[in-house]
Amino acid sequence: MMAKLSEIIVSIPPVWRTVFLLVCSNCFMTFAWYAHLKNMAGKPWILAALVSWGVALFEYLLQVPANRIGYGSFSLAQLKILQEVIALSVFVPFSIFYMKQGIKLDFLWAALCLCGAVFFMFRK
Repeated sequence: MMAKLSEIIVSIPPVWRTVFLLVCSNCFMTFAWYAHLKNMAGKPWILAALVSWGVALFEYLLQVPANRIGYGSFSLAQLKILQEVIALSVFVPFSIFYMKQGIKLDFLWAALCLCGAVFFMFRK
């Protein structure tokens, strides 16, 4: 069973494995960075930091393999821009649905700026 699963995973192109792992990593990152503002507002900051570090461990367990897999398919600069696009793509729904923040037009402008960054980093 595990051998079959690893064959399936290896058969997925590195670009898509990288993107998938970065999306998952960013979910943990976003919770580690911001969820304590909602969930632990009345707790001491050191407790919030320790809990956030615990959550961030899972971010790194996904992010490090993602970057290692992606480095063969992307340049370092492309990996960074990809990370930022994914981070914003994860952050906006998190802020709207989890943190109950309003939708702002600034999200659109930030996304357009990132589209420009993607264009310049990925053009041949």
